[in-house]
This record gives sequence, C-alpha cells and structure tokens, in this order.
Amino acid sequence: MEKKEKTDIFEAIWKFLASVKLAIYTLIIIALSSIVGTVVEQTAEPSKNIALLAGLLDMLPYINGDNAAPTVYNIFAKMGFMDMYSSWWFVSFLIIFSINLIVCSLDRFPRTWKVIRKPQRPLPENSIKSLAIKRELKFKTSLNVVRDEFMNLLASSRYKVSEATEEGSVQLYTQKNRYAKLTVYVVHLSIILIFIGAVIGAKYGFKGYVNIIEGRATKMAYLSPSEPYPLGFDVKCLWYQTEYYDSTSTPREFMSELVVIDMGREVMRKIIEVNKPLKYKGITFFQSSYGMLSGVMDDFVIEDAADKRQTTLQPKFTKFPNQVGSFIIKVKPVNGEENTLWLRRGDTFDIPGSEIKGTVVGFSPTLDRDRMTGALGTSEYYKEQMLNPAVAIEVESPGRKSFVGWFLRDDPTWIVPEGGPELEFVDLRGVEYTGLQVAKDPGVWFIYIASIIMSISLYLCFFISNRKLWVHIAHESPGKKGPVKITVGGSTNRNKLNFEKEIDKLLSHASNAIEGRSKK
Repeated sequence: MEKKEKTDIFEAIWKFLASVKLAIYTLIIIALSSIVGTVVEQTAEPSKNIALLAGLLDMLPYINGDNAAPTVYNIFAKMGFMDMYSSWWFVSFLIIFSINLIVCSLDRFPRTWKVIRKPQRPLPENSIKSLAIKRELKFKTSLNVVRDEFMNLLASSRYKVSEATEEGSVQLYTQKNRYAKLTVYVVHLSIILIFIGAVIGAKYGFKGYVNIIEGRATKMAYLSPSEPYPLGFDVKCLWYQTEYYDSTSTPREFMSELVVIDMGREVMRKIIEVNKPLKYKGITFFQSSYGMLSGVMDDFVIEDAADKRQTTLQPKFTKFPNQVGSFIIKVKPVNGEENTLWLRRGDTFDIPGSEIKGTVVGFSPTLDRDRMTGALGTSEYYKEQMLNPAVAIEVESPGRKSFVGWFLRDDPTWIVPEGGPELEFVDLRGVEYTGLQVAKDPGVWFIYIASIIMSISLYLCFFISNRKLWVHIAHESPGKKGPVKITVGGSTNRNKLNFEKEIDKLLSHASNAIEGRSKK
C-alpha cells in the first residue's frame, strides 16, 4: 500500500508538471509581468519611474498622481518590478515553465518516437480510398508500364519506394521527412536554452547606469542610487556632444568618446552613439542620456551696443565657480602660430604679437544671434540645454575702452580689433555629463544560439511535414484485362494543401509519360 501511494503521488506530480494548463497559466503570468516590466523602466533612477507613475495615476479619477506615485513606487520596488527580470519570483516562473516543457517533452516523446519508427505498411485499396488525400486514374496500357513510370517519378522526387505485389496488382508505398515530427522538440529545446540564458543573466549579470562628467573617470556603475557596482577598471569620458536638427532644439544625435583604463593602461577608446555601444570584458556601455551640471547657468544681462558683437554684461560668479568647466579658445595672431588655450572662468590671457588681453567673464549654454538685426538673445526655457554655448570675454587693448564680447560656438570667429588677431571659441568641456546604461549578461550567448536554433526549427516545423503516399496499381477487370486503374492516397501531419499540389503534379507527369509511351 505504501509503495502504491508513493507511486500515485509521483504520477500526480508528473501529470501536474506535464499539464498544458500549467503551461498556459505560467505563460500568462510571465506575459502580464513583462507588460509591467516594459512600462516601468528597469533599473532606472527612482525619479524617472515616480514621474511616470504620477502621469499614469493622474489618468484615474479621484487620485492625485504626485501624492500617490511615491507610495506606488515603493510597493512596486518591494515587489521587484524595478528590476523585475532579475527578481526571484520572475526567475522562478521561468524555471517552472522550463520544467513544464521538459516534462511535457519527456512524457510525449516515447509515443512520438514509436510512431516515427513504426514501419510503413501497404494498405488495402479500400483503406487508401478513405485517406484524407485521394485520387484515381485509368490508363489503357500494361500494369508494368504504369508501375515503372510511377517508380521513376517517385524516385526522382526523393521518395524511397517500397513495393508489394499481389496477383494482378502492385502497390508502391513510401514516405518523406520521417523525422519532421521531432522539430517541435527542437523548438522546446530552444525555449529552454533561452530561459537558461535569462536565468544565468539574472544570476551572474547586472543592469545599471552611470553619469560621467566630461574629462572625468569612474570605477563604478550603479544598480540603484545607493547600490554601487565595481567595474574592475576605469571608464573615462573625454567629451560629450549633442547634435540638433537645424534651427530646432530637438536632438538628432548624441555621442561620447570613452576611454577604458585597466591596470593604469589605456586599453580601448571608442566614440559611442545610440545603438553603437562600447563592450569590454563582457560589460556593455550604451549611450542613453545626457545633461548639464546644475548651477552652470550664469545670470547675465545683454544690452544692445553699436557693435552687435559687444554687450554690457552683469555677471554673478556665485553660480559658476572657477573649478567647473574649461573653455577651449584658439588664438590666431596676425603674424605667428595658432595657439589653443584651455581657460577657466576669470582667467586672463595675452594675445601674442599684440598688447591685447582677454579675460573670461561669462558663459551661456544657449545664445543665438538674430539673422536680421544681429542682436543676441536666449530663452529661459532652454537655459539648461547646451544648444549653442557662448563665452563672454572682456577685451582690453591700448587706446580703447575695455568691452565685453560674446563668442558663439556656432559663430565662433572674432577679429579683435578689426584687422587684428582672431579669437575662436571651440567648445566648453567639463560641464556636461554623458548618461550611460551599463549591462553585463553572461547568458546572452545561450540566447543567441537558442534564437538561431528556434528560427531553423520553426521553419522546419511549419514548412516541412511528414508525407506518406500509397499507389495501388491494378487491372480494372480480373484476368489482366481492361484498363489499368491507379488509386493514389496520401496523409500528412501538416500542410495538406501543399501535399495535394505535389500529388497532382506527380500524377500529371505520370499521365504525360504513360500516354507518351502508349503512342509509340
């Protein structure tokens, strides 16, 4: 009795794990969870998802999104939805579904294999007529002629033909793609490999982010604001740049030049863009966002002057300390070599070959010049975007009153004074940061291989079928008299229409060949 109870329990567990219902319910849970994981940005800064949830909650009646969003975010975070694909419960459902697939395959495979290995046998004529696909033909010729033509045609169509003879009749029977029924198990294998890759990635990989200021380096990525992840090497951002569509503030492309420094030595350098990441030691750095350091914007007042390049400036230095950012300015003396200067706020520089001095006194991340009037202007809305940075330089030259001029990156050259040396504003470095998504997924190769296997097996599963064919050839009247009647029957596990077309084409060729031999 005890042995029987143990057997019954094992069978019950086996049937549960092999259940189609279990597969359906598990898939529904995985799908619904994935929808949430798609809407909520994974491993993102909390402020992003709180803002997203606030917008969604505002759509509901009687709910203030701004007030409710932090609470909902905390609930989602505790449930693992902020890093869902690495959460224990999501991985558990992947494992359950994988076990279900394995048990289903093991449960059904012996029967499938038995059907595949079962030898094909000749069928009585009445059984052939009852098959899903059936055709009949008659020819006024000998039985051997019909038999020879069908044998040749089937062989040329890659059918390995078996033959059974009786008095006054011949039956040819054959099949193609005997092992096509196994392709569904290959699909199951590919799904399991994908899940294995996902579990390995969740267990041994990570997804995070990091913001790197121009000219600085980091050894860490961040899984969350309070959870750093050591990279094992340094990543430095040499520069960051945003390109905009003409005459708009819409970013067209943003890119960074990154340098990987390992054990004190530069080992890699690459300019990354969206969809063109940097990869090193299995860790991938994706360009995902950008920004400007807070407090960079300078308070200033611009007033028209006779020279549209000159302005009256009232700078406030408190928001833009000297140590933040470097202005790259090219100095081109009238007679002499060009020189590139890296200057900070308040720095004074001499122009070689002249008595002119310049002092960096201000900066604007977004400054534009009216094409009609030449007047300078900016917008409060764009003050935190580096659309067209400009530097204000106070110029002092003998015999002239000092004045302040603005140099725009998109209109950089200024001859000071007319006929004198040139100054060119190249860029401002060190006030922008590049936002990178950082990911490591050691299971990705399982997913790549599984995807290839799945693509091939799905093609075979849908377009390659096991096709069985019987051709019964006999005289219509006993005693080897009268026309020869041909009864053709076929069965297939899928693509019935294509198999019917193949049989019709085969019969058409056979008719032409047999009639051609009869006329000779």
